[in-house]
Order: sequence, then C-alpha cells, then structure tokens
Amino acid sequence: MKWVVSLEKWRFLMRRIRERLWVKPLLICAVSIIAVFGAKVSDTLPLARLAPDVSNGSLESLLSIMAASMLAIATFAVASMVAAYSSASTTATPRAFPLVIADDVSQNALSTFVGAFIFSVVALVAMKNGYFDIAGRFTLFSMTVSVLGFVVFTFVRWTDRIARLGRLGATVQQVEAATASALQRRLKAPALGGIARDPQAPATGVAVYASEVGYVQQIDTQALQAFAQDIGGWVVVDALPGTFAMPGTALAHVVQGAVSPGDTDAQRVVSAFTIGRDRIFDHDPRLGLIVLSEIAGRALSPGVNDPGTAIGVLGTLVRLFTLWAQRDENLAGQPVEFDRVVVPLLQVGDLFDDAFTAIARDGAGAVEVGVRLQKSLRSLASAGDDAMRVAAVKHAQHALARAEQALSLPHEVGTIRTLAKSVGVPLATDGSSNTLR
Repeated sequence: MKWVVSLEKWRFLMRRIRERLWVKPLLICAVSIIAVFGAKVSDTLPLARLAPDVSNGSLESLLSIMAASMLAIATFAVASMVAAYSSASTTATPRAFPLVIADDVSQNALSTFVGAFIFSVVALVAMKNGYFDIAGRFTLFSMTVSVLGFVVFTFVRWTDRIARLGRLGATVQQVEAATASALQRRLKAPALGGIARDPQAPATGVAVYASEVGYVQQIDTQALQAFAQDIGGWVVVDALPGTFAMPGTALAHVVQGAVSPGDTDAQRVVSAFTIGRDRIFDHDPRLGLIVLSEIAGRALSPGVNDPGTAIGVLGTLVRLFTLWAQRDENLAGQPVEFDRVVVPLLQVGDLFDDAFTAIARDGAGAVEVGVRLQKSLRSLASAGDDAMRVAAVKHAQHALARAEQALSLPHEVGTIRTLAKSVGVPLATDGSSNTLR
C-alpha cells in the first residue's frame, strides 16, 4: 500500500506545532545549553592564549544577576500574555484565540527570557565548577553580554507589542491577515490544485465516509492524486476545509475505481482529510469571515453597544472581498496540478452569507451601521464581478427589509432605501422593499 504525504501537509503540521506555546522556549533552552558548553571549545583553539583574562567573580556576578532577573521577567511575560489572551476571548470572540496565542513576537519574547534564564543558570554552574579556562571565560563573557543586549532589545519590542496584544483593534487586524492569507492561498489554487467541480453536477461513484467527528482542516490533494492514479480513476471531493464531518458524511466519491468503502485502500482517501476538533484559518477562508462577523455582532449587542467596531469590520470585509474579486483572472491562467482530483470551488454567495447576514440582523436598528452596510455592498456590487454583484444585491435587499422593520424614523428608513436602490435593489411602487414580508 502506497502512502504519500505532500509538502503542503508537512507545512500544515509544522504550523500546528509552531502554534504550541512551549515549542519555541524548548528549542531556545536547548540552544542555550549547547552555547554554554560550546564556549569550552575556545580553550582548545591556537589563539586561546591571546584571550583577555576575565575574573571568575565578575562573570559569576553578572550571571547571577541575569539568572535572578530573567526568571522574574519570564513570569511577568507569562502573566501578561495570559491577560492578553483572556482579553481577546472576551472582547472579540473565542474563535480568534488561536491567532492571538500564535503571535510570533510574544512567543519569541517568552523564548528569549526563558532561554536567557537557562543560559545563565547552566553557565553559572559550569563556572563554579571550574569548567572553563581563560579563553572559555572570555567567550562566555562575550556571550553573556550579547544575550543581555538581545534581552533588552526584545523586552522593549515586546512591551510595545503586549500593549496591543489582545486588544480589539489588534485582534481584528490579526483575523484580517489570517483571512487574507487563506484567500490568497485559495486564489493561487482555486480548486486546491485540482479540477474545478461543477456545483450543479450530481455526485457519482463510490462514496468514502468520514471515520471520526470534527471539522475538515486540510485536504492532501497530492495524496488523493496518487491514489487516483493507482486505481486508474478520479476522486471527487465533497467536503471542503471547514465542513463538519461525522460518520456518514461523504468526504469524497471515487469514480471508475475498483474500490469500495470497506476496502483497505479507501483508508488512503480518508487519511488525506485532516479532521480536528476545531476549524482553523489556514485553508478555510470562510472561518475568517465568520469570526469578523462575530466580532461585529458582539460589538452591536446591547451590553457593548459599539457600532464603530461593526463599521470598522465592514471596511475590513470590503478589503477582503476586493481581494477575492481577483479570482477570475487567476482561474484563467492557473494550471491544473492534480488532474485526477475534482474539487468544488468556494461560492461567493456562501462567503457573503458568512460575512454580512449577522451584521445585517444585529445592526438593523442602528442607522449608521445600516448606511455603512449598504455602502459596502454598493462598493462590492460595482467591483466588476457578476457573482459578487448578485450576492451584494441580495444582501442589500435583506438588510433593507430588516431596517424597515427595526427603524422607527421615516427619514432614516428613507436613507437606507436610497442607498439600497443604488446597490441595485428593486423597490416596490411605494418605495419599500418586498423582501421578508
């Protein structure tokens, strides 16, 4: 039985490992220990006799001060990061937590502080046991000064970062960046490198079902291609990243292959789908849009009453959909890498549903949100994409109907109607919307 793991699969696994808060500190600790004992090598070099003599007392004092201070700073860093994580979950949405905890600057700062502490402790023990000669002490002294300088630089940089980490504005920016990255990845491979599937085409072939409960996080299309070549058939993907899978959910259909769901080879298809407990941003652009919509919805709740945040999120969504509007030219020139794997494309209507439905519902009673929503949809309707124009008109019509029911002042309703008409919403003879009536 032939198993294939693609480069993209390894990258996916490495990104999951990097998100763990303990990985970088552990690596830096190992590097710190190696550096301390590596300083002994300088005692064996021919130029060792030219090294200045650094006294044991001065070096031990410097290392003792650094060991005591680094432990306190590392503890302070952990407490600050935990507070930032809690703030991100309560002020934005818990779905944004993985992005906040994966912040590289904070992870690098914590790794630096812990690594410096381990370095100073190990070096101090080695010094007190007479491990180094003159050249070794000088090399260790140079390392210690360099580590101190890097710690100071990292602390100053991290202080500026931790002041923003977990704040609502910074969290929105992180979600936007993650969503834009997922959209860019999908623009480069609209069908994940395979053949685009006709959304109207019925599913044919032998269905392969999920064996566990969770969300599809990643699809290894290279492994599916290898499987399809082995059986001389095709694999038609049914479950895109973000799909909730359970036993009985068809992940894919195998066409023209001598394989059935009970065959051992069918496990190769199942193994190409990474299923986990939570959705992740890497290959799931819809998750980013949902999270942004959740942030706006929380801001519009009566307990928060912050329409400004919802208006800011609408600007973010316009930027993301403007990026997505470039997909047609990408589709035209994109070569098919996996010609035996058929993958459905993301539908613009689904993306608009994820992004704007909740904002239109929760912001129906705030005229400023309704105005910005209609202006945002008008901008997207004029982006030159037919599917986006249809979706924008549909959501503008629904948002107008909600505003007509929620707003009490006639001039506010009239403002929303005028903007909805500019999007392309057809109005009744009395100037009102006939949707949701």
